[in-house]
Amino acid sequence: MLLSVSKSPRKDISTQPTEVIQSPYFCKQENSNDRKVYGDRNIGCNENTEQNRETGEREGERKINESNSEGAGETVERSFDEMGERGTEQVSQGTSIGTTVLWSDDGGGDSSSGRARSSNLPPGMRLSEDFYGQDCITLAKALLGQVVVRVVDGVRISGRIVETESYLGVSDKASHSYNGKRTGRTGAMFMKAGTSYVYTIYGMYYCFNISSQEEGACVLLRALEPLEGLERMQVGRKQRRKDSATPLKLHQLCNGPSKLCQALCLTKDANNAVDLTSCDSFWLESGPSVPTCSIVITKRVGIEGSGEESANKPLRFYEYDSKFVSVRDKVTEGRMQSN
Repeated sequence: MLLSVSKSPRKDISTQPTEVIQSPYFCKQENSNDRKVYGDRNIGCNENTEQNRETGEREGERKINESNSEGAGETVERSFDEMGERGTEQVSQGTSIGTTVLWSDDGGGDSSSGRARSSNLPPGMRLSEDFYGQDCITLAKALLGQVVVRVVDGVRISGRIVETESYLGVSDKASHSYNGKRTGRTGAMFMKAGTSYVYTIYGMYYCFNISSQEEGACVLLRALEPLEGLERMQVGRKQRRKDSATPLKLHQLCNGPSKLCQALCLTKDANNAVDLTSCDSFWLESGPSVPTCSIVITKRVGIEGSGEESANKPLRFYEYDSKFVSVRDKVTEGRMQSN
């Protein structure tokens, strides 16, 4: 299927030094002829170097992942950044989920047959409504590798999606829209595919979702690989940190749903119920899709309150071996590697 696209606006963006980073986005297959290599990518930033944090500060901070009373997969990260690199080493516990992948990254496709509608576009093209008009699970996988863009005060901020979760709408006990619940808060979940759903948790954090084809269904963006506007991301993330805190490392800027909202300056008041196909300050662009064999499929994070059946559904998707994800399932990754 050919997708309608439109050029994304480019505003006055300050030039930053670039660093070439080798990115191994390839299928881990025995037959080297089948391996897909996307090559090097220029990332407009210089990764911040950072010494080990003060011992007392490291010991005194922790990450909290928990759901609210509605069980919507909402995550709070309180001063997690003070833990330094230990955060990316966290491994999800509990029942291991299989890794069968039900989609293909071969351009085109039909969501009704379980095959994803890949963006199949040149890098940097705005994603259209046709792309978002897929079932929630298929869209969550197709979003991996695509780029979220924000323009704030003339500065372009962007990040490549590396982790998502599906919330299936009226049939999903972990979803805000379970049983067709429509409120002022959940209205965006029932809008056309490609609408942003930004909600508040604990009165101070935000989570960013994108509506899909089904009624009340959406995809939660859990983590990004920062690409542009790194200084502005640091400013956004510092608002919830100590003034004396050391600048965050690159992989700490967006490795969590509320963290990426801080980094992208996303709020409910300004960015909820936005049509991502037409907004001139908030949209998604095409990027190299993550190959099927590099997608880790596991259970969602922090929704235990929705019940065992819902909590154990394999509805979280992330790029294999990415250091930018929020929580890695090393058990499932190990099985993928052995295969």
